[in-house]
Amino acid sequence: MTPEIADLLRSAKTIAVVGLSSKQHRPSYGVTEYMQRNGYRIIPVNPNETEVLGEKCVPDLDAIAEPVDIVNIFRRSEYVREIVDAAIRIGARAVWMQEEVVDLAAAAKAEAAGLTVIMDRCILKEHRKLAHTRTAGSG
Repeated sequence: MTPEIADLLRSAKTIAVVGLSSKQHRPSYGVTEYMQRNGYRIIPVNPNETEVLGEKCVPDLDAIAEPVDIVNIFRRSEYVREIVDAAIRIGARAVWMQEEVVDLAAAAKAEAAGLTVIMDRCILKEHRKLAHTRTAGSG
């Protein structure tokens, strides 16, 4: 795990999850449920849902009326550019593209705007590494 990822996961409080589904078999649901259980405030972003994991859905990032630390992207790579543009508009601290989600141009744009960019990595797997590091280091 990079120090950048560790710092981000330690300091973040609110995660907007773009593409979060209420279907429990979907990776977005399981990953987000894990992050919620581990103390993060979750904002589901999906125009086709009304509520997921007990949280009211918003149709898009621009509809969020509170600060967002991480925009976690569970959409195909071709949708990343518009999501990054919205993340920049709302002043998010970071964009996190889940495994197999890659857009180098969008990542460069986000970084140029001052956002931390994590690409092609699972936030749950990285959080588990961080939790393991804390446990291993506290003995």
